Parts: sequence; C-alpha cells; structure tokens
Amino acid sequence: MKRKWALLPAALAAALVLSACGGGSDDGAGGEGKEAKLTMAIASAVIGPKEEVAVYAVAKELGYFAEEKLTVETINADGSVAALQAVASGSGDITPADAGSALGAVEKNVPIKAIGGLVQNWPWVMAVKPDSPLTGGADLRGKKIGVISLASGSAPYARAYVKAAGLDPAKDVELLPVGVGAQAAAALNDGKVDMLALYTQAYAVIENAGTELKYLTNPDVFTGIRSLTFSVGARDFDAKKDSYERFLRAAYKAMLFSAKNPEAAMKIGYKVFPQILAGKSADERLKADTESLTAWLKTATPASGDPEQFGDWGAISDDEWAKTQAYTKEAGQITGDVDMKKLWDPSLLSGANDFDKAAVLSKAANYTA
Repeated sequence: MKRKWALLPAALAAALVLSACGGGSDDGAGGEGKEAKLTMAIASAVIGPKEEVAVYAVAKELGYFAEEKLTVETINADGSVAALQAVASGSGDITPADAGSALGAVEKNVPIKAIGGLVQNWPWVMAVKPDSPLTGGADLRGKKIGVISLASGSAPYARAYVKAAGLDPAKDVELLPVGVGAQAAAALNDGKVDMLALYTQAYAVIENAGTELKYLTNPDVFTGIRSLTFSVGARDFDAKKDSYERFLRAAYKAMLFSAKNPEAAMKIGYKVFPQILAGKSADERLKADTESLTAWLKTATPASGDPEQFGDWGAISDDEWAKTQAYTKEAGQITGDVDMKKLWDPSLLSGANDFDKAAVLSKAANYTA
C-alpha cells in the first residue's frame, strides 16, 4: 500500500533513493509472534559507520532479527524528511529519523508516529578550519554554512544556531548542501563554505581522512534536545505493533552489542554493507571506521556509565520532548506546540527492553569475526 505524501513538495518525493535491497512491505503486519517483513528507511543517502551498522547490520548478522521472526530490508532516503515521507507513504515501515522533522511532519498532519528514541545526546556541532577567525554565532553574518542537505537535520540545526546568536537565518547567512565525507571537507577546504554544520560521526570521518577542524561551542539551547528517533507510519500502526516491538528489541540488542564491541560491529558492518569499504580492504579502513562508529555510539548511548549499566532503551522524557519542541520551533520546523499524543507512543518500549542484556554483553565481549 503506497501513497503519495501530498502535503510535501513533489521535489521531496524524488529525494527518496531506493537501495538494491528493495521497497516497502505490504505483508509486514504479521500477527503476534508471526513472521513479518519490514523495511527500514535509512535517513541518509550514504551508507557509513553509524545507525545502519549499529542497528541494522549487527541485528541482521547476529540473528537478532531472525530470532524475532523478522525479515528486514533497507532503503536509503536523502535525509530525515524524505525518510519520514517513506514510512508515511508506505514505501518504508520504520526509520531512525530526526525528532524535529517528525514533529514538523505531525504538525502538517502527516501520518507518522514516534515509538522509541535512538540518539540520546545532541550530535550536531559547527566546525571551521583551524585558522578560521570565526568563534561563534555572532561572527556568522554574511557567511556560508555547509549542511548535508536541505532535507536533513543539518539545516534546521544551522538555522537554530544562527537564530540563537540573534541573527536572521533567512537573511544573514546562506545554507549550501555539501553532503558528508570528502565532499564536505573539500567544500570547507576550498572556501566554498565558511563552516560546516554536521554531526560528530561525520566529522570523525573527515578528520580520519586528514582534515583538521576547530569546533565551535554550542549555545545552551541545544542541551537536552533529542535527535534520531524511531518513527513509523500511523495508518497501519495498530496492525504492526507487534512487529515494531520485535524490531525495537532486536535493534536495542544490536546497539548494546555495538557499544560493548564497536570494532566487531564495524567488521559486521562490512559484511552487510561492503560498499562502506569503497574498494579498500577491511584492514585499511577498520581503525578509522571503528573510531567513526564509536563517535556515533557516544551520541546514541548514555553520556555516562558503561554498557553494563545501560538501560531503558528508547525512553524519551516529557522534559526532553519539551526541549525538542522548543528547539524545533526556534529552527522553524514547527510553528506551534505539537500534540504529543499524536506523535509519541512509548507503549512498545517495555517489551522492547525485555531481553537478556547479560547474554548480549557476553556475546559482544567474546565475539570474533
């Protein structure tokens, strides 16, 4: 069942990039404990050492999806807006997409629901070249800011950063899509942009490739804001609740494994997504990619403590949602408060956390690829 997202510009529909893994899953509902097929929409056009490894590849390779009687495939979308479009239209079932984009979608009556958190700690930060005179938002008037794309969480973050400095993001700066990796680094090094607005894992990739960066301090307004959050289509939510709970359980087990042994997770990532290697050997890439994955995991797991203490996977407090709403308004993604009953349904999280954490940690500690 595939529908057009009529409330968004047609150009966004073209942003959806289907991978070789295939499209949506009309038979994904299943029944309680029955076999089901789901499609995860990755909110990025580029596969890298981030959620697609720590959530999807590990869960697939270690049999966590199979244990839940799930067959899960992936598609790629050019940013969170396009990924949410995919699950709303039925070409995908679940996506780890930006919470602000999800709030914006619900304000426009787009049929989605958020069912569990993923990235817990604010991952976005501004970066400039080491010799740049820029030190903060007050220096940005007339500057060009490189964002991943105008449909990613990068753009609203850049706007909110500028707005927090008392400037008008529509008039005082220019946002230019630069992608990630070498493309983003080249845009900064060649002077096409004055600064980058990326997430920490993306910067780890750039630094590992030899580009030095200087990071600017985020204003306090960004503290406590949530980022990537699992969202699904609302139209068939009730029919697929059981499948979604099983997906979350497999995903959070994979996250715990990855947090305990990121190098093993990265090796698994190469098996499932060999395109990450970009023609190089695993030995050539493993150290840098593991550092990149570790940087991402630091944003997606509690800020303190060890994996042995991690718990309450997917929980988002009312205070965190309030801060996220305030940020999303500041960024211009929503115009007023969103009724959280329309968006947030944490009813699956108790079951999603019902797994043997000690067994996952033991497997991670003793895993050899």
